[in-house]
Amino acid sequence: MIDYLNEHEKRNVITIEDPIEYVHQNKKCIIAQRELGDDTKSFATGLLHALRHDPDVILVGEMRDLETMSTAITTAEAGQLVLGTLHTVDAVQTVDRIIDVFPPDQQRQIKLQLSQIIEAVLSQTLLPRIGGKGRIAAFEILIATPAVRNLIRTSKTYELPGIMQLGAKDGIQTLNQSLAYLVKNHKVTVKEAIARSSDPKQLKELIHRP
Repeated sequence: MIDYLNEHEKRNVITIEDPIEYVHQNKKCIIAQRELGDDTKSFATGLLHALRHDPDVILVGEMRDLETMSTAITTAEAGQLVLGTLHTVDAVQTVDRIIDVFPPDQQRQIKLQLSQIIEAVLSQTLLPRIGGKGRIAAFEILIATPAVRNLIRTSKTYELPGIMQLGAKDGIQTLNQSLAYLVKNHKVTVKEAIARSSDPKQLKELIHRP
């Protein structure tokens, strides 16, 4: 995503990573990459320092604690595009993880803030290709439509899977839909797809649907 911005947009980008995995050369963007340990003590500290440089985009290598998530949300409210990663299995769990990190007495406010600033959640899993030639990604994509924002704000994230199954016109895609596509196009085996699915029965139905 940073590379895409670098190719197509003129943005001031700051990344905070642990460690730096890809070195970006400036193209259309001006990109400053900072590494935990050498350049900053923590993701939260790096975020606060990054704001002093008036960035358009900030990449947080991993949102792993309350301080980092709180600072990321505040930063997004200020108008910056914040990209971050979490170790979660799907889009709904990602939303719930962000909310659950905060103390119970703060969660109502966080749900309101998150519903206002969230743009999208992309979740991916890698599967071996048929024939053993590398791996291919299956993606779950949750776009923050008005309906999605409303469910987050009103504590009804358990209803998000239903919204996602019918959200193709908005660019929304469930993991099962992505897995079924890969199976139908002979990219991965049914066995591997089922092993990655949280709802194998539904996946089988999608695979056999014309």
